[in-house]
Amino acid sequence: MSKFGYSSRSAAGSGGFTQVRVSSVSSSRGIGGGGSFSKPGGFGSSSLYNLGSGVRRIAPASSYSVQSSYGALGSSRHGGMYGGGFSPAGIQEVTINQNLLSPLNLEIDPTIQKVRKEEKEQIKTLNNKFASFIDKVRFLEQQNKMLETKWNLLQEQKTTRSNIPAFFEAYISNLRRQLDALVNDKGRLEGELKNMQDLVEDFKNKYEDEINKRTTAENDFVVLKKDVDASYMNKVELEARVDGMTDEINFLRALYENELRELQNQISDTSVVLQMDNNRNLDLDSIIAEVKAQYEEIANKSRIEAESWYQSKYEALQASAGKHGDDLRSTKNEIAEINRTILRLQAEIENVKNQVSSWKELFVGFSVIQHTHTDLNELWGCPCIG
Repeated sequence: MSKFGYSSRSAAGSGGFTQVRVSSVSSSRGIGGGGSFSKPGGFGSSSLYNLGSGVRRIAPASSYSVQSSYGALGSSRHGGMYGGGFSPAGIQEVTINQNLLSPLNLEIDPTIQKVRKEEKEQIKTLNNKFASFIDKVRFLEQQNKMLETKWNLLQEQKTTRSNIPAFFEAYISNLRRQLDALVNDKGRLEGELKNMQDLVEDFKNKYEDEINKRTTAENDFVVLKKDVDASYMNKVELEARVDGMTDEINFLRALYENELRELQNQISDTSVVLQMDNNRNLDLDSIIAEVKAQYEEIANKSRIEAESWYQSKYEALQASAGKHGDDLRSTKNEIAEINRTILRLQAEIENVKNQVSSWKELFVGFSVIQHTHTDLNELWGCPCIG
C-alpha cells in the first residue's frame, strides 16, 4: 500500500501473463458490454493476458475503477478472463486459476479481434489518464511540501509590526476632521448666504422703490420746471407791464400838470368884454365879483373833475401795480419754493447714487460668496473627499 492508497497485485499463469491491479475505494457504474466503471475514490484496473505476450498494463484509477468481464473470453474454450474489483489493503496472496491451464480452443470468434482492439484502445486511454494524474499528484505534492516549508519559515520569522495602517488611520482621521470642518463651514455659509440673499432681496426692493421715487421726483421736477419757466415768463411779462404802467402814470401825471398849467393860464389870460351902461346906477363892483365868482366856480369845477379823474386813474394804476406786485411776490415765493424743492431732489438723488454704489458693493460681495459656495460644492463633490 502506497502513501496515496494504491495497491497492486500480480499473478502469473501458464502463458506467462502478468496481472497488475491499482485500485482505491470507488463506487461503480456500468460501462460497455458487461463492464463496470466506478467513481469517485481512486483508480482501478485489471488486465490479464494468457496469449503468451507477457505485456504488463497499468490503468489509471483516480476516482475511477474499471471492471470488465467478457463471458466469451472466460469460457473453457478461450480460457481467458478479465475481472476487477476492490483490492484489500496490503499485498494479496497469489492464486492460480486452474482453468487457465487447460488447452485453448483455437477456434477464433470473428468479433474478438475488434473487441480486443477496442479494449486495448480503452486501456491505453486509461493508462495515459492515469499517468497524467500521477504527474499531477506528484506536482501537487511538491507544491504542498513547498507551501508547508514556506509556512514553517514564515512562522519561524519574527513578525514586525507595520505602522502603515496607523499612518492611514491618522490620514483618514485628518480627512474626516477636514470634512467635518467643511460641513460646518457649509452650514454656516449656507446660513450667511440665505441672510445675504434676503438682504439683497430687501435692498433690491428698496432700490426699485427708490427708482420709482426718483422717476416720480424727476417727473415732478419736469412739471415744476415747466411751472417755474411759466412763472418766470409771467414775471417778465408782469415786470414789463409794471414798467409800461409806470411810464403811463408818469406820462399822465405830466399831462395833468401841463393841462392844469394851461387851464390856469387860460383863466389868468381870459379877457372880459363889458358893455358899458351909461346908467350911473350900475354897480360895477358887484358885477365884476359875480363874473369872477362864476369863472372861479367853473375853474374849480374843471380842476376838481380833472383831479378826480386823474386820482381815480392813478388809484386804478396803483391797484393794478399792487396786484401785479402781489403776483410778483407770490411768483418769487413759488420760485424760492421750487429752488428749495430742486435742492432737496438733488440731495435725494445724491443719496440714491450713494445707495446704488453701496448696493453694487453688496452685489460684488454676494457674487464672491456665490463663487465661494460653488467652489465648496465642487470640493464636496470631489471623489477623494466623498
